[in-house]
Amino acid sequence: MPDIQSQKSKALAFRAMHQGPKILVLPNAWDVASARVFESAGFGAIATTSAGIAFSLGYPDGQKIARDEMLARVARIARAVKVPVTADVESGYGNRPEDAARTAREVIEAGAVGMNLEDSTGDKVNPLFDLSLQLEKIHAVREAALKTGVLLVVNARTDMFLLKVGAEEKRYDEAVRRLVAFRDAGAECVFAPGLGDAATIERLARDVKCPLNILAGPGFPSAPELEKLGVARVSLGSGAMRATLGLVQRIAQELKSSGTYEALEGAVPYADMNSLMVNGR
Repeated sequence: MPDIQSQKSKALAFRAMHQGPKILVLPNAWDVASARVFESAGFGAIATTSAGIAFSLGYPDGQKIARDEMLARVARIARAVKVPVTADVESGYGNRPEDAARTAREVIEAGAVGMNLEDSTGDKVNPLFDLSLQLEKIHAVREAALKTGVLLVVNARTDMFLLKVGAEEKRYDEAVRRLVAFRDAGAECVFAPGLGDAATIERLARDVKCPLNILAGPGFPSAPELEKLGVARVSLGSGAMRATLGLVQRIAQELKSSGTYEALEGAVPYADMNSLMVNGR
């Protein structure tokens, strides 16, 4: 179990990071090694990636991994770093508010001080949870966290844009309706993956009137540009993990086709990586 006083302090520090003046840049780790690399680069907090963790354990994304397996990896990451860790726990591993509350308790037991909670159902016919149910889940998470004394930072996510739900002309207004409701239900930050247009991001940051998280990648506005647009937090999701696998794929292709090793150039030296593991224990 994590030290509860230390965890309370980390939760408060993580909450404060959402209030500026600088944007909170959150790299997403999928194992201890990636988390230690991000921490050693100087990031003040680390997120986990549910997709990255699932892929690394042999599962597809979309709540196909069990709660206990996901949180076991989150716990290993949280133990290995000194900075606050926020956990991506998909839709909370269950359809009921009680499921989300259990997940919140176990996120805290794992040593994390924040959690993502998305509204995606995985059902192509009804891709998003009913708003009233999602608000019940957020309330349940907040109540469960308060009972532990750890002020868990909830990042409430809608997949309206990512999944292109509904008519395009109504999508923005519905996303705002959901995100504002999430905010009013107690979420400290709201999350709208699938948005890359600067003008729309700026409008959304203004309309939600609370910290906004944007999922970024190649072709997106840079972190300093997002800060100017009013974004409080930017994360990479599974991007870093998939980019790493892209390198593994290039190594495999080179080795198979020519038997050479040039793609290994730029690897972290063995001694440096070993030192990171020793220092991170």
